[in-house]
Parts: sequence; C-alpha cells; structure tokens
Amino acid sequence: MSGASTESETAERRPETDVSMTLWQHLGELRNRILKAFIALFLCTIVAWTFHEKALNVLLIPYKTALADRNMTGATELQTLAPGDALVGYMYLSLVVGLVAASPIVFYQLWAFISPGLYKREKKLVFPFVFFSTTLFVSGVVFAYYFVFPAALSYMLSLTGKVGDSGISLVHRPTLEYYLDFSTRLLLMCGCVFELPLFISFLVVGGVVTPKQLLRFSRWAILLSFVVGAFVTPGPDVAFQLFVSLPLIALYFISLGIAYLLAPKRLET
Repeated sequence: MSGASTESETAERRPETDVSMTLWQHLGELRNRILKAFIALFLCTIVAWTFHEKALNVLLIPYKTALADRNMTGATELQTLAPGDALVGYMYLSLVVGLVAASPIVFYQLWAFISPGLYKREKKLVFPFVFFSTTLFVSGVVFAYYFVFPAALSYMLSLTGKVGDSGISLVHRPTLEYYLDFSTRLLLMCGCVFELPLFISFLVVGGVVTPKQLLRFSRWAILLSFVVGAFVTPGPDVAFQLFVSLPLIALYFISLGIAYLLAPKRLET
C-alpha cells in the first residue's frame, strides 16, 4: 500500500509529460486560444451593442450625480466633434462591456494555455482560477463604479469655475470620446488591480516568491496602497482615499493568506 501511495504522490508531483510540444506547437496552441477568446469577445460585443444606449446611460449616472452635487446640471451634455464620433463611441463602449462579459472565457483560455506546464495538483485549480479571476475582475469594476469613479469626478469638477480674481473661468465642456476614455480606463484599471491576489498566487505556485518574503514586503505594500489611493482620488477628502487604499491593503493580506495555503502544496521535485 505504501509503495502504491508513493507512486501516486510522485505522479502528482511530476509535470505532465504527455503534452510536451515544440515551439511551433506552442505558438499554434497560443493562436487557437487567442482566437477562441477573440470569438467570445466578438460575440459578447455584438450582444452589448444591442443595448449600447442603456450602457452609456448607466455609465453617465455617476457623472450626472457629480454635476448635480455641484449645481452644474446645465452642463449635462457630451459633445461629438465629428459625424462618426457617436458611432465610434458606442462601438468602443460595446467593446468594453463585451470584454467584461467575456472575461470568464478569456480567463479560461489563459489557464488552458499555461496548464500543460503545470503539475497535476495545480491543474485541478482550473475552475477556482476561472471563478476567482472573474469575480475579482468584476468586483474591481463595480468597486470603481460606485466609489472611485464618483470621487474622482467630484474632485475634478471642483477645479472648474472662476480662476481667482483673474476674471477667467474654466468651463466644463466634455466630449463623448474623452469621457468614455477616462471612465472605461478607470474601471478596467481597478478591475486589473483587484486581480492582485491571483497574481501573487501564481508567483507563489511558481516558486518566484515565498510567503515570508511577502510578509516582509507588507509594510511597503501598505505604503504603496496609500500612494495609489491618493493618486486615484486626488484632493483633500481623506475618506475617499481610504475607500481606495483600505481595499488594496485588504487584497494584499488576502493574497498573503492564500500564499500560505498554496506554498506547502508546491512539492519539491
């Protein structure tokens, strides 16, 4: 019994040998995975186009709220400077919504590409990987929409108006292009930042870092979190900075806990 158990454990520790591929085969596999992810993105973008006006309306809610808070409701318009700006803007927004909707398939294709080089025990993480990567990404987008985005808009709008005693005013006249670029970049950036626990898990599973190293780096991680919070939500409002910084700190220590759980499972060969 002990001999059979030892052989089973050895097999678990050994990377898959029946999936060894040449460089060209790896490139072919990468092409297939990218193609499948692109098809999923394309189909989700088409579906998103069917409600592009509703999507823009949702994206404009924080903007309209920020304008109302500063009594700037008369400026509720987005300019288009060229005949095709509205079309391009709606297509871009549909692409972003499609990317968020297709994220589970994109993450699965990513995992499917790298899984042949992993150990058998690590291959079993495919479904948790897809679930948590999607959940973290969407959570980051939602968090940015309800907290980071309104705070950033409120501060930036506060900089408009009269410039001292110069008799000159800064007039807020946004265009559709710049608004979509600013809002979607911010949302997607926060979605990527929320992938931190998963990224650190990969580093731990790959043996790049250890939990002790992450623990020693924690003081710098806390400092960087406050720096990011101050950068994303500029202005004197400390509460909004904490809304951003504290979740980042929490994500890092969640990553640290996951690292301690995963590190013992990485058996030496």
